[in-house]
Parts: sequence; C-alpha cells; structure tokens
Amino acid sequence: MKISYNWLKQFIKIDWKSEETAALLTDLGLEVEIVEKYQSVKGGLEGIVVGHVLTCIPHPDADRLKITTVDLGDGVPVQIVCGAANVDAGQKVPVATIGTVLYDEAGVPFTIKKGKIRGQESHGMICAEDELGLGTSHEGIMILDNSLVAGTKASEVFKIENDEVFEIGLTPNRADAMSHLGTARDLRAGLLQNGVNAELITPSVSNFRVDMRTLKIDTNVEEPLLAPRYCGVTISGISVKPSPSWLQDRLKAIGITPKNNIVDVTNYVLHDLGQPLHAFDASKINGKIIVKTVAAGTKFVTLDDVERTLHEEDLMICDEKGPLCIAGVFGGKNSGVNEQTNAIFLESAYFNPISIRKTAKRHQLNTDASFRFERGIDPTITAYALKRAALLIQEVAGGEITSDVSDVYQKKIEDFSVFLNFANVAKIIGQEIPKDTIKQILVSLDIKVNSVSEIGLGLTIPSYRVDVQREIDVIEEILRVYGYNKIEFSKKLNATVSNSPRNEDYKIQNIVASQLNSQGFNEIMANSLTTASYVTLSDSLKEVHNVTMLNPLSNDLATLRQSLLFSGLEAISYNINRKNSDLKLFEFGKTYHKFLSGFEEHKHLTLFLTGNRNQESWTSPEKPSDFFLFKGYVDAILSRFGIQKTQNSPVSSDVFSEGIAIGTGHNTLVEFGVVKKSILKHFGIKQEVFYADFNWDLILKAVTSKIKFTEIPKYPEVRRDLALLIDQNVTYDSIYAIARQTEKSLLKEINLFDVYEGKNLPDGKKSYALSFIIQDSTKTLTDVQIDKIMSKLQKNFETELGASLR
Repeated sequence: MKISYNWLKQFIKIDWKSEETAALLTDLGLEVEIVEKYQSVKGGLEGIVVGHVLTCIPHPDADRLKITTVDLGDGVPVQIVCGAANVDAGQKVPVATIGTVLYDEAGVPFTIKKGKIRGQESHGMICAEDELGLGTSHEGIMILDNSLVAGTKASEVFKIENDEVFEIGLTPNRADAMSHLGTARDLRAGLLQNGVNAELITPSVSNFRVDMRTLKIDTNVEEPLLAPRYCGVTISGISVKPSPSWLQDRLKAIGITPKNNIVDVTNYVLHDLGQPLHAFDASKINGKIIVKTVAAGTKFVTLDDVERTLHEEDLMICDEKGPLCIAGVFGGKNSGVNEQTNAIFLESAYFNPISIRKTAKRHQLNTDASFRFERGIDPTITAYALKRAALLIQEVAGGEITSDVSDVYQKKIEDFSVFLNFANVAKIIGQEIPKDTIKQILVSLDIKVNSVSEIGLGLTIPSYRVDVQREIDVIEEILRVYGYNKIEFSKKLNATVSNSPRNEDYKIQNIVASQLNSQGFNEIMANSLTTASYVTLSDSLKEVHNVTMLNPLSNDLATLRQSLLFSGLEAISYNINRKNSDLKLFEFGKTYHKFLSGFEEHKHLTLFLTGNRNQESWTSPEKPSDFFLFKGYVDAILSRFGIQKTQNSPVSSDVFSEGIAIGTGHNTLVEFGVVKKSILKHFGIKQEVFYADFNWDLILKAVTSKIKFTEIPKYPEVRRDLALLIDQNVTYDSIYAIARQTEKSLLKEINLFDVYEGKNLPDGKKSYALSFIIQDSTKTLTDVQIDKIMSKLQKNFETELGASLR
C-alpha cells in the first residue's frame, strides 16, 4: 500500500521529517518498507529557465530549422538551433540549458549537450510541453507569459508537486488502515504517545445539499445479508474530462494512472477514506437499481471486455433489464462512464466480505475495491464518503445533485463490546502500564471507554476494527501504540529442562532422513492440496471420500491428498522432463481421509527410486535400479530401529503391479513395489518406478530404543552350503523360516547366493543355493555336531517343502 506524505498531512498537521514518520509508523505495526521521492514533473524542471528570444533567422542549410539568439538572464545571449515552426523573436520560452537532464516518452533520461546542427552551434534546447513533462502536445515550443523575467527558474513558474511516498507492507488484518485516513488515525495515536497532541482533520461535507430532485433512481436490496448497507445519489449536468493537475498528482504519487475526472474522484476517495465507490452512467440504467444474485450461467461483459459466466452466489448490481456491475469487484462495460456521460448514479456500499472474496477468486479478479471489501471496511462512513465524492465531482466536473441520498441499511452492524482486565494487561505485556496511559491509548484509537473499575475497563470497539474483538486483541493494540521498544527486559533468567522421550517423532525423522541422505536420497516437500481426479487412479482411494476445500484457489488445489504417491510422481515427471531421470526421493507427509464416521489424518514416509543406480562412468557400466536394491533400502530403515519379527505378504494396494507388504501382527508397517504402468502413463513417465509407503504412526509405535549387545565370539564359525531343487512357488521366506525353526541357537546367518531356472531342470522346478553360518560361542564345533545340524535342515526342507539336493 502506498501513502502520500503530502496527502497524509491533509488529515494530520505534522512537520516531522519523512524518516521520523516512517519509523513511528513501523513501530505502530504499519511497516514502512521504503520511502520514495515523487515529483509531478520528473526531474523537477531542474536546469530549465525562462529565455527571451532576441533574434530568429532561418538556418542557411536547412529549410525547417531556425537560428535563434536567446537571453537566459545572465547577460550573455546564447545561440540555439530550433526546429519548431512557431518560434519567433520577442517570445518568452522555456530553455533547457547545457547539462540539463530530460526524459523521453519511455522515461529514459538524456542530457542536453553543446553541439552543432547542420554546421551551426547550439547551446541548449527550446522545449515543447511534452519534452518537459508538462503536457502531451508536441505541435511546437511552449510560449510563456511575456511578463516573466529571463533567467527565472521554470520550477518557480510552474507548480511542481514534490512529495514523499511511503510503501507500507500492510498485514491482511489491518483493513482499517487501508487508506490515508486510517493511516493518519494510527499516526495520531502514536504521536500522542510521543508527546505530540495532533488533531485528526476529516474532510467536511457540510456543503452537501440537493440542488434539485429531477433524477431519482430507486434502490432495492434483495440480498441484505450480502449487502448490509447500500447508498446512492444522482449527479446531473457533469462534464467528463481530464482531472485537474492536483487530483492527477495525488493519484500518480501512489501509482494510479488518471483516467477522467469522475473515475479519478472515486479512486481518490477510495484511497482517501478507504471507501470504494462506483459511478454508473445514469442514462444506461433502466428503471431502478436492484442488488441481487442472478441465475447461474448468466453472461456478463466487464469493463475489460471479457465475457464472464456468473455464479448463482455472485452479488450483482442490476437494473430492471439485467446486470450492470459485479458488486464490489468490477464494473460492467455497458454501464460505465465515458466522454458522452452527463449524469451519473454514484454508489457507496458495504458488502459482505466473504461474498466478495468468493466472487473475486471465482472470476480471478483482484481490484482495489475487492481488496478492501473482502477484508472489511467501515460501515459507518458509507454515506459520508458518498457525500465527500459528490462534492469533489461537483468541484472537478460541475453538475448538480439531483436526488436525495438513498441509504438502505436494514440491520445496523453493531460495535463490539469487550471487557479489559488490568491484571491480564500486565501479565501479557510483562510490565505495568499506568491505567491513565491505557485509557489515553484506547481513546486515541477511537475505542470508547464505557465503564471504569479497579479491575478493568468496559469497552466498545468500532465496527470497522474487525481485527479487535477479544481482550487479547485490545492488549495487542495497547502494546503496539505504547511501543514494543519501551518494554524493559527482565534481569531474571528463567529456564526449564524438558525430559523428552528418545522416540520423539522429530528425532526419529531426523535419523531416517540422515540415513537416506547418506544413501543418495533427496527429500521433497509437496503441497498437501492436490487435484480431486487422482483418486480415480486407484480403486482403494475411490472408496474413501475426498476432503474438499470450501474455497479452493483452483481446481488443481481443490482437495487434500489421500496418498503421497501422486505428488511424488509429479516431482519425478518434472525432473525427467528436464533430463534428470536417475532419482532417489523421499517425503514425510500427511494424508487426509473422509469416512462416514468422520475425518482421519495419517502420517507417512514415502520412498521413490527410478533410473540407474549409479552415474555413467568408464569404470562401471550403467546398471538400472532393481527391486532388490529398493528392498534393501526399506529393510535398512526397519533394521535401524530394531523392528524385527516381521512377516512378509503379497501387497494389497492396487497401485503396485507387484510388491511386498511387511507387518507385525495385523498391522502393515510398509508396502513397497513397482508402480503400475497405467498410473505412470498418467504422469507421462515411461521408466520403471519403485515406491514404498511407510505408515509412520505404526513405525513410531514399533520403534524400540533398547540396545542389546553380546561379546564377540572367541570360537570360529563354520559355513555349509546346500543346493536345493524346489518347486517354483516356494519362496525364500519359507526356507528361511524353516531353517530358523530347525536350529535356533547355533544357526547365525542364512544367505541365498544363487538362483537358477532353465534347462536341465524338471518342469516347475528351480534351484536355490544357500549358505548357512553355524557357530557356538562357548566352544569349537565338531564335525559330528555340524553334520547333525545340516542333516536336520535337509530333512525338514524335504518334508515340508518337497525339496531335494541338486
């Protein structure tokens, strides 16, 4: 938000330097990010003086040029070559002297230098009004009043507006400060705390009167909840033309381009008082004004020539034939003011902030009016701002007030009542503030003190302070005006030591993240909001309803995600499309689900692996990542936290073409496998992607912090191998389980080191080569003991699996 210092001084008389005022506004919570200089004429006409043309003769070598001798007031006339047809002897003209910086139409500076034009020296430049920034005409040079003295500075002849503009980073809750009046109101309170008793000066509307009642336009508000207050008045006999320079300068200073005197006045009052206004061409209004919603699908063309399709909840300003304006957001093309307009209906209203915000987002419109309406403006100044604008329009466009002010205000918006406890003020602020100071601050903020007691104050908060409705809000107001810098630090140091558990969530996350980083994984953080269509890619997700946003920013961010898979695939697709196809990614995140019984939220850890396992190098050929590599990463996480005694089973989720689920009891800790090609195709991914989904809530419960250790055995271990011929459907897990059950104490390790399927084997058979590590920690094993163990293993494999030695 931009605030003009000159404009601000119309509300509050202050002679402080801009730096001091900016510092005070920042202390008050209106953070001034930058202070910029503004001049109504760029460069301030520096180096431009009044010249007296003494002689003017044709250029000997150019038909369109003239050689002039100009007196610049220093007694030494200079020769200037000029190409303007209207230059002549005896004139007083503006002259840019040597070294003067001027600006072209694009704002690019150029310097006037001594030079030669067609062989004749030229010591300056006689200027047209567009070259000085004083107008748009370039038909010839400017001819000044003949009474001016040669050598007079042009900045003294023309009124140049020199201003300073505060760029304020306004927080969304401070809707009351979105104007020069609101900023002045805060500034007054701050000055009072600094010992400066400044008066807040508000523009008078005492001169407002109805000239004649010849153009009455009735108003009918059919949606009082959406338009609690609606005011209007007609002004006839106006002349639409460019605004006077003072009005243009005010708007230009805060970055607004002037259009015409009517539109400029509505913009001026918007930034002056914070009340948006809209002017309708009265001749284009059929019958009366009706404030209502219209049928869904109604077409409406706005001022920017865009045809928009209206929603049934959009509040519209209509006449008896149809819509004229999207209330509080944007005007209509067919009812706007133009050069032929001679009578207007001027609107000033208070619209429901939620309704305006929904409409603005729905149509992707963000205007100065909607910006204020959707944050909540002051409903008490609606009629006052209308009168203020009407008087300004009469001043700059002429005309007469031709109707009474219509003011539809069916249910008054009440002020807020709050009780302030002195003890709570001291407790929250941490310092005792005198009660008289508290009352003074509140009164300076237009907060009415209704009752005073030893305990506290009974207060009435103005309705425009939508951010001050609780006691804590009032305390914040007191503190920001009193000054955060005035609160002293306590010399007493308090500290607490918390006894947090080892298995705290963030600690476990950090351990896993560090482990995955060391294995080459990168962490991703995706948006929890996603598109609703992703649930169609999985039958299991269709069974649960999406958690949808009531007011989504877009269709792509309309629901909360039910799975972290799709956001991860979006990241993979994004990287692959940018030639980064070897990826290891992980994410900690939450999923959101809606059941008949209510809403649920679950935390997950997901892993993604795709592409080659190592970079291309002459020392090692490319090798694609595979399922067993990925399984190793998954097992490493479970192993890191001592999660043992797990069971493997086929994966149940339909997002995998093949995979494994690892769990304990009836709980599934993790599901991982190869993502279906049909899902990958939806994201334009053509390479294989491995995906693991950890149920993080169950992982935290299964983590054990107990550390077990044993001494390193003194006695040697023994390795024995078996090559088993088994059925195709027999899994390594079943072999592992039988071996562990057969020998629980001496069998230390089991490893599958070779798998063979193919010729020279019976149909339906495969060969597994396994190694067994046997060791006794108390003595050296004998051959008899080792053979006995191996025989028992072989027998159990034959009995339970139908295996035979190969």
